[in-house]
Amino acid sequence: MKHIDARGQACPKPVMMTKAALDEGARELEIIVDNAVSESNVTRFLRNGGWHVSSTGRDPYIVLRVQKGSVETAEVTPEVTKGKTKDEAILIATARLGGSDEALGEVLMKAFLGTLAQRPSPPALIVLMNEAVKLALEEYSTSESLRHLEETGTRLLVCGTCTNHFGITDQVTVGTISNMFEITEALLDRAKTVTLG
Repeated sequence: MKHIDARGQACPKPVMMTKAALDEGARELEIIVDNAVSESNVTRFLRNGGWHVSSTGRDPYIVLRVQKGSVETAEVTPEVTKGKTKDEAILIATARLGGSDEALGEVLMKAFLGTLAQRPSPPALIVLMNEAVKLALEEYSTSESLRHLEETGTRLLVCGTCTNHFGITDQVTVGTISNMFEITEALLDRAKTVTLG
C-alpha cells in the first residue's frame, strides 16, 4: 500500500500527489489530509476515476483508504445528466462587472447571471475564483441565478483556496468547492472559455 501524507499541502497539491501515485501504478493508497476541502477534492477525483474510497477521522487528520476493485459509481456532472448545455465555460474572477462604480457593478453581475440562467442552452461550466466566490453565498442575490443554472445543467466549480482565503468555505450554498487541478481540467475540456475579471 502506498502512503501519502498531504497534510499542510495547499490546493491542488493533495490531488496532484494522489494522481502521481496512481500514474506510478499504485493500486492501494492511504492518504492523510488535514481539512475537509482536501478530503472532498481528493475523494471526488478518485471516485470520478472509479476508485473505492473510505474515510476515517475528522479535522485535523483525515485518513482516506483507496482501492481499485469494488468500483463506485463516478459522480456524473450536471452537463452529462441534462445534455442541454453548450460546450462553453465562463471563468468569473470578480464579484462585480465594470469599473469603479461598485453599486452598478453588482447590478450588472446580477443581471448577467440572471440572463444566463434564462438562456435555453446555458454554459456547460461556470468557475468562480478570487472574490467571485462570494457570489455563491446565500446573502448575495446572484446565488439564486447560480442555483438555477446548476439545476438546469451547468457545472459550477467554486475555488476552495479562494473560499478559505475569505473565510467563507462553510457559507457557500451553491456549487462544488473545487481545486485548481479540477478547475484547470474542466476549463481546458471546453471548446470555448469566456473570462470576466
